[in-house]
Amino acid sequence: MSIDDLINISFEQEEIDEIKRSLTSIKDILSSKVINLSPEERKSYGRINTKTENWIDRVFGYMEQRPEIIPFYIDKEKFITDIEARKTIMPIINELNSITEGLDDTNKLLSTDIYNTALAYYRSIKLVSKQNVSGTTSIYEDLSRQFPGRRSSTPEQ
Repeated sequence: MSIDDLINISFEQEEIDEIKRSLTSIKDILSSKVINLSPEERKSYGRINTKTENWIDRVFGYMEQRPEIIPFYIDKEKFITDIEARKTIMPIINELNSITEGLDDTNKLLSTDIYNTALAYYRSIKLVSKQNVSGTTSIYEDLSRQFPGRRSSTPEQ
């Protein structure tokens, strides 16, 4: 039986340390700037898509052209600050999403490799325990607990 090796990577300790330092630095910079919403709060706020972003750009343009008709309750400077902050974080979000996607994809391949190898070992132990190879029955019984609903199709002797 062939086991597909979908991915084969490793990390040097200095690489791990550098990643951790970099992540700590990012967290430190962002700690006073980002907000963490609860799952319920996340549902109540939206995102700006491209169509809406274009509309907001037009709103801003009209505010620039005709500042005298901006209602007194709108703080134009706060509006500009929010727009600039969003323009700053969007490329960061996109880059982090790309990194996260790559890590997640790598994790999926690693997980598949690990599971397939473990399953191949389990199947081998199952086979040799049925052949009464010394010391394998307890290993098989322990590992078979992972699959509690499945019964062996071969009759017990």
